[in-house]
Amino acid sequence: MSVPEEPAPEDDFATRRDPRLCILIPMVVAVAFLMEQLDSTIITTAIPDMAASLHATPVQMNLAVTTYVLALAIFIPVSGWFADRFGARRIFVAALAVFTLGSVACGTAQTFPMLVATRAIQGLGGAMMTPVGRLILLRSFPRRDLVKAMTYTTLPAILGPVAGPLLGGVITTYASWRWIFFVNIPFGLIGILLALRFVEDTRADARTPFDVPGF
Repeated sequence: MSVPEEPAPEDDFATRRDPRLCILIPMVVAVAFLMEQLDSTIITTAIPDMAASLHATPVQMNLAVTTYVLALAIFIPVSGWFADRFGARRIFVAALAVFTLGSVACGTAQTFPMLVATRAIQGLGGAMMTPVGRLILLRSFPRRDLVKAMTYTTLPAILGPVAGPLLGGVITTYASWRWIFFVNIPFGLIGILLALRFVEDTRADARTPFDVPGF
């Protein structure tokens, strides 16, 4: 008969040692969730303007949407291994940096193939942000506080796809379609600074080899 695993002492959680983190950590993760979900739909209403600017057809521009979603689907399964191997904070900050740089590249794209390639980079960053953000919550909160923390962070993820088309239409109408990507820059930089300051760099005790065939 196996002995049940003892729950971790509350002092092992960062939010018990510093109550400020009960709000700050969910806010940092929520920023990542919002950016990742917002970018899956924000370009839909900007597609006609983007197609005209990049000399492509609106049908071709759908590839820019699906490339982002496909990159998310490909790299989400490996994010946990990277977090365990290199540290959750390090991977989370790297994901925010990749996503932010990808946003800059998308906003400065001069050709349709360049936009598709930079959307894949965005997707790579987004794929690492969301699951690693959840992992940070799991390792920062005791079980009894976890539901409340997840509520704070998942609400932006719910609102992002709904607000994305409206926000994209407003930005495209009154500014330029390029700003639907540039708006990610301040959020990404703020998220990086807050993560470096308040998130602990936890990792798994045992290292496991990367499952190449499974990936």
